[in-house]
Amino acid sequence: MSLTELPVHDSLFPGFRLLDVAASGARIRVRTGGDGPPLLLLHGYPQTHALWHKVAGLLKDRFTLVCADLRGYGDSDKPPTDARHVPYSKRAMALDMAQAMSALGHERFAVGAHDRGARVAHRLALDHPHRVTRLATLDIAPTREMYAGTTDAFARAYWHWFFLIQPAPFPERMIGVDPQAYWLKKCGSGSAGLAPFAPEALAHYLRCFADPATIHASCEDYRAAAAIDIVHDDEDGGRKLTQPLLALWGEHGAVGRCFDVLALWRRRAEIVRGHALPGGHYLAEELPDLVAAEFAAFLGEQT
Repeated sequence: MSLTELPVHDSLFPGFRLLDVAASGARIRVRTGGDGPPLLLLHGYPQTHALWHKVAGLLKDRFTLVCADLRGYGDSDKPPTDARHVPYSKRAMALDMAQAMSALGHERFAVGAHDRGARVAHRLALDHPHRVTRLATLDIAPTREMYAGTTDAFARAYWHWFFLIQPAPFPERMIGVDPQAYWLKKCGSGSAGLAPFAPEALAHYLRCFADPATIHASCEDYRAAAAIDIVHDDEDGGRKLTQPLLALWGEHGAVGRCFDVLALWRRRAEIVRGHALPGGHYLAEELPDLVAAEFAAFLGEQT
């Protein structure tokens, strides 16, 4: 696996390097910087690694940070899919991250992750248990358990889960008519509106999401979650995460309102703690000070 150094043209992560990492299944775009034990940070839908720009500035003196674009998102590769959506399974996306961390020289590392990235992190910790030391998740419960517990309230709040899994190219065409309007509606409909998103980060998100390949790949991410990812979960046969897990969620968001987050995580992990934070879904940008403090305290513990 090779690393390619890239020029930096923005001010989102002062002092960080911008790299492309050639993993076996996709080229992964990363920002890395800081000092201390390695911490991989993964973003959610429909965003990119830029989600972490506020938190990174607060953690760079505690950790060596790796902020990565998931395959299909941002400036990472968007590989072709197949009928079972295997290239966008969380297993494939997790392998990208395991290989990227190896290429950067990090054999054991903690993970902090939001939304879709936290689903990738869950699979990363399951498939590579000797690599991941600790896991902190933002505003999710496990995918299979959320689907199994779907209620009217959840379906209304998470309408995009059921829209994006429709067969291609229906959602792709609908979103593609006006990607910016879709992004702003999807991400600006929470309790904080668009206020959490710094102008430079927002411009980055909108640029990346305007790419039809990103729209398609992100739909494939959701299609995989409703299909092959659940197959992989079932094949685990009840095996649980053994790493300590911190689950944080927004008290104004839908996850805590629709589910008992800690109870669902305890079905999938042996050591779980967590609580709500006084925000909505986009916690890393709404409450960066709190998220950074929670991550530093939990992920900095010795395992």
